[in-house]
Amino acid sequence: MKALNILVLISVLLYIDASAAWPTHTVCKEDNLEIYYKSCDPQQDFAFSVDRCSDITTQTFDIRAAIVLRHSIKKLYAKIDLIINGKTVLTYSETLCEPGHSKLIFCGKKKGEHLYYEGPVTLGLKEIPQGDYTVSAKLTNEDHVTVACADFTVKNYLDY
Repeated sequence: MKALNILVLISVLLYIDASAAWPTHTVCKEDNLEIYYKSCDPQQDFAFSVDRCSDITTQTFDIRAAIVLRHSIKKLYAKIDLIINGKTVLTYSETLCEPGHSKLIFCGKKKGEHLYYEGPVTLGLKEIPQGDYTVSAKLTNEDHVTVACADFTVKNYLDY
């Protein structure tokens, strides 16, 4: 019986195409605003959602996010790029976790642990810029290994 289970597992692993990309997920889609994301980490996808697109333009809005850690987090760095027409026009980076100075509740989590966050986020945006663009977000740990990575496609046709 164990040999059969191992054979099935090997067959499944051989069948999976390692170059296949993760699916594009819809964060929200309302009237003139659409936001999608796709994991850019070839080894891991994750879950992310908001209740309504219109909430994003408020000072604080609620999100839900979940992932299984493939790497421990002692230090965590975020790098966010705004990409328009294939060119990076703005880059933002910040340290989110480090010993004695952690901005997030999941700092210090170990490989294999589940991360689940449901609660408020403040972006400090009064409005989402109009247009069609990509926001690339990458979280790396102290070993410069990707913890999570996503490309968000934003389509905003609302004229403020």
